[in-house]
Parts: sequence; C-alpha cells; structure tokens
Amino acid sequence: MARSDDEWRRLLTPEQYRVLRRRGTERPFTDPSADDGGRAGGPYRCVGCGAHLFDAGAKFDSGTGWPSFTGPAEAGAVELRRDFSLGLPRAEVRCRRCGGHLGHVFDDGPRPTGKGYCINSAALDPGPTGPSPSGNSKPVERQPESVA
Repeated sequence: MARSDDEWRRLLTPEQYRVLRRRGTERPFTDPSADDGGRAGGPYRCVGCGAHLFDAGAKFDSGTGWPSFTGPAEAGAVELRRDFSLGLPRAEVRCRRCGGHLGHVFDDGPRPTGKGYCINSAALDPGPTGPSPSGNSKPVERQPESVA
C-alpha cells in the first residue's frame, strides 16, 4: 500500500502517525482495555489500512499495559522484522498490507503459542465496541522473541 508521507499525516492522528509510520511506542496503559483478557473490542484491524490483524479471542492479560495477543488472526496478516533499535535483538511486528509498525512479539505468552504479541493500541482499530485511550503507568520488562 503506497501512500506519501503527507497522505499518512492526513489520514492518521499525530499519535497514530508516530506509532505506525515512525515506529514509535505509546505509553503503557494508554488503552484501558489493554489487559482485559479479550473482554472488549475486536476484531482488531490496522488503523492505517483496515487489515484484520487480531481477534478478541487471542487477547490476553499480559500485565504490561499494551494490548497483547497470542497470535495474529491469520498467518499472513503480519510480518516480523529484526529490530536492534534498543541495542538488543527484538522481533518487530508490522502490518503486512501497509507496513505499519504495530509493536513487538516476545516468547513469554500463554499457551497454545507461547507468543506474546505486544501491540500499540494506537495502531489498532478495535471495532465498534472498542475502548478509548486514557491513563498511563510503568512498563514491564519482556524477553524478546528470537528472529532468524
């Protein structure tokens, strides 16, 4: 999905643009349903292009302050890229359709996958019953997933 930087700025809020297009990270606990264990919202779509990324049934309470999922709605919905921006290797999660930065995936999630897709709520459209952003708190350290 090719859009100019000006188009993205017009389509997205400043926070959505910072997260999706500049690989930013929102403050934890910005989304009050981040750790609700899937009780609100969904299906979760990319705020940039509308691609179906995650289902409410895959959402879990990670305690981190960011919406967390055990896996994407479909195997091809997201792509993983190596990220060394903090000096340590991490697996960045991007929307496969528009290339927007969503968050990171870690190897500390619950069964059945053991994965924890830690996603910025600013990158997600939670559907018609989804939450609205507010609040903040301290992040929890996570162990990164290894990416080959």
